[in-house]
Amino acid sequence: MGMGKLAVKGDHAGTLVSSITLVALARCDIAATVFPCVDVAIRNCERNRSVIADILKDTETRMRKAMDALHHNLDSVRTGRASPALVERVHVDYYGASTPLNQLAGISVPESRLIVIQPWDRGSIGPIEKAILQSDLGLNPNNDGQVIRINIPTLTEERRKQLVKIVHSTTEESKVAVRNIRRDAISKSRDLTTNKEISEDDERRASQDVESLAKKYVDEADKIGKAKEHEVLEV
Repeated sequence: MGMGKLAVKGDHAGTLVSSITLVALARCDIAATVFPCVDVAIRNCERNRSVIADILKDTETRMRKAMDALHHNLDSVRTGRASPALVERVHVDYYGASTPLNQLAGISVPESRLIVIQPWDRGSIGPIEKAILQSDLGLNPNNDGQVIRINIPTLTEERRKQLVKIVHSTTEESKVAVRNIRRDAISKSRDLTTNKEISEDDERRASQDVESLAKKYVDEADKIGKAKEHEVLEV
């Protein structure tokens, strides 16, 4: 009886040991079953986060490019001020190749209403002048055989109003582009949920993040457009 209450004799001892063994084995089976499932769940969660992060990254990259395109398009809208951006993307027929002006010449603004174009190849001065005249900028270049000078005339009130409409339309196009990107991202998330690749909660969170990105870039487009409108209307 040195073992006190823990002492068990005979067959009872064998039965107790067997019971303890069975319980221990059962616990091991449960652990072997549960822990791999937990591990798989963790991996799935990490994979889901990675997939969603990729969608959000791609979405923001595309929206940012839409803003870059908006800047690019508005830079070519003429205002009362001289700016290299006004002519640098005019395409010139250079030996049969359509080439942006900024690849053929240096462009400077020595005065607030004067653009000076210095061709690197004097043979291109004629095609450059022709391209500017044929553009929709309404500019009259002066060619002295070495450089081209363009005086930027003051905009009339009527022309300013026309340009504001162009700015507004261009801005709206960029906002539509952002909304289309938002729609694509939400559609991708929905497809992943349908294919059981992410959960409905993951889809909901992803959609909320996409909506936040869309609002951010729509607001930015509005800000860019209003700044350009102010520049056009400034006398």
